[in-house]
Amino acid sequence: MVVGMSVPLTLLGLLERQPSHGYDLKRDYDLWFGHGRSLPFGQVYSTLGRLARDGKVVMDEVTPGEGPERKRYVITEVGATEVDTWLTEPVAPEPHQQTVLFAKVVLALMLDRPAEEYLDTQRRAHLARMRELTETKRTGGLVDGLLADHGLFHLEADLRWIDTTSARLDQLRAQVKP
Repeated sequence: MVVGMSVPLTLLGLLERQPSHGYDLKRDYDLWFGHGRSLPFGQVYSTLGRLARDGKVVMDEVTPGEGPERKRYVITEVGATEVDTWLTEPVAPEPHQQTVLFAKVVLALMLDRPAEEYLDTQRRAHLARMRELTETKRTGGLVDGLLADHGLFHLEADLRWIDTTSARLDQLRAQVKP
């Protein structure tokens, strides 16, 4: 799943598109948003239960199935308003890994550990992940390619930070270990 991904709001959005059964919601979620990590059925149904409890969805049809009854869910006005608010608010810009990377470098310097080696190891890990994402772009479809691009751009920014920090390690060392 994407970091910061809201399963309840995403399911509400899928329901705003059309009323659906839990199975259909899971299928559509996995197809569009679950790349690399599918949504468990239990999470789908527990989320739908909470959304119903909170008045954001209602069941409009219950039909017998081969197993349990199939319940079709419909978004309410409250749910649609929440989706609209969510879609119109910008995502908070986050540094993702940057905070962890920075903390590790500073602590390595404070503890007289080889921060240079840590940065080199992190660079190799980022480059390996970038190769994986580039292969995904090459062999996947449009959705896979767009998701891979998102990851690649973040990794490129991290690599720029790693290079900048590597060039300034002596200055940083002087500040954290006077």
